[in-house]
Order: sequence, then C-alpha cells, then structure tokens
Amino acid sequence: MMLDDLDLGRKQRILIVEDVRLNAQILLNVLKDEYDLRLASNGLEALEMVKEQMPDLILLDIIMPEMDGYAVCAELQADPNTRDIPILFLTALEGDKNEAYGIELGAMDYIRKPFNVPVVKAKIRNHLELKRYKDILKRDSRVDGLTRIPNRRRFDEAYAEECNRAMRNKTPLAVLMMDLDLFKAYNDTYGHLQGDDVLKLVAKTLYNALQRPGDLLARWGGEEFVALLPQTTLEGASQVAERLRLAVLALQIPHEASAHGKFLTISVGIAASHGREWRGSYDTLLQRADEAVYAAKSKGRNTIVVFGS
Repeated sequence: MMLDDLDLGRKQRILIVEDVRLNAQILLNVLKDEYDLRLASNGLEALEMVKEQMPDLILLDIIMPEMDGYAVCAELQADPNTRDIPILFLTALEGDKNEAYGIELGAMDYIRKPFNVPVVKAKIRNHLELKRYKDILKRDSRVDGLTRIPNRRRFDEAYAEECNRAMRNKTPLAVLMMDLDLFKAYNDTYGHLQGDDVLKLVAKTLYNALQRPGDLLARWGGEEFVALLPQTTLEGASQVAERLRLAVLALQIPHEASAHGKFLTISVGIAASHGREWRGSYDTLLQRADEAVYAAKSKGRNTIVVFGS
C-alpha cells in the first residue's frame, strides 16, 4: 500500500478478552460509541482474532480457563508482528507482585475490577493516543518523503520477509529494478521542481499499475524504483514489467532532451529466483536486477531486460 493510505482517522480497534459475560458487557456498553470493538471469551480465541485483524489495543483478563492472560501476553510479545500492541490487564488480583509480573511480561497497564468507568476510559484513551503517535512515527520512518511510497528501509524489511517465505514454501520471488531514462537531462531542461513533480506522478502511476495487494513498490533512490513480486515467475514478472513500462509511457510526459523519443520513459531489469533452486542471497538477486536494468539502458532505453538474456 502507499504509506499515506494508513487510515489514522478511523475508529481505533480494541479487542476485549474477558470470559465473564457481565464484565464484558460493561466494557462493551462503555466503549462502543468511541471505538471499534471485538470480543473474545478466552485466550485461544483472542490469539486467533489477532491474526485475523490486528487490534490497536487489547483489554486482557488474567484469570481464564485453558490459557490465562499472562500466557496470551507472553505469546503476543514473542511475535514481532504483535509485540507493539498495548495490553491492559483486567484483574481483581491485588498485590505489587502480580502487577510487576504482568509489566515484566510486556503489559502496559492494569485496569482493576470492579471497573471505575472514568479511570477505564482515561487509561484507554491515553494508551491509544500513544499508540497512534507511534504508528505515525513508524509509518514515516518507512516512507519516502517526496513520493510517499515505501522507502528503501521498508523494501529491505519486506524483502527479507519474502525471501524467508519463498525458501520456506518453495515459491518463486521476482524483483523489478526501474530507472527513469535520462532523468538528469530532464532536470537540467525543465528544472528540479518539475522533476520532483514527475517523480511523484511516476511513483503513483507505478503503484496503481501493480494489481496485487502483496506486491510492493518502493523508491530505491534518486530516479530509481524497485518492485517486489512474491510468488511470481520470470514470465509473470515480464508481464508486470511491460505493464509498468506502458503505464509510464502513456503519461506522455514531454522530454525534449531525450534522444530516444519525445516522452519520458523507463527501463526495467528483471531477476527472479525459485524456492526449490534458491542459492542466491539478498544482494545477489538485487544485483542481478540491477545488471538487467543497466543492460536495458545500454540497449536503447524504454525497454525490458531479463537477467541472463
């Protein structure tokens, strides 16, 4: 997704994990007007619901059958994908020892039973405001400031995840490296401000041309972009590359300084690995794609080259 698509205006999502129906109903009644609520009656159900839809905050009862709140908290904290979800324990337990144990596990706070409604609301509001602020910081650390698509840091993270998944599931993985042809000459002719506008327009166009939710477009640097295509063969990647090339050409952005046509174009390099034959590393696959895009530029630009062809 484009990182500006992070919807910070939606209702924040709270997962209530409480096996006592009366307590759960009290929380639902108190919070339903302000938040998007989900309810789980035990720890195992809660973990499944977190996998289906990530909450912004979890209200977690401690004493439950099958799997208590401490065990749920420990499992969520052990997973990099869920460890940043703030957890507020719901408890009637007394004593500093119990509270210290929960905090050490990774919980942010406690809400005591019976519920004091103003305190419940205040604690939830404070922790959700902090969560929203952290989400903004996390988003902005992975977004390119000019084009508002993922940056190289975000690409690196996604690529490492997809490499592991490709090796584990024995599925193909493809990378496209894209370079705006003769873009220095474009900037020299039209100015850097217009050049920045073109980079933003091209980024948006490439993003819209990628049709699968699992694909990732990122700005690699300068006038270079990179696309990560999970579960995609060389043949499939070639089809995507041609769609991206044509999408940029269809913008008909004038480029008087180009010796290869009157419009701005891109060159694309393609490399792919198959899980069953995976011998390359992160750097090797990217290097192959980079060599391919260099070959595309050497062949006259506005073209596509598959590594090794």
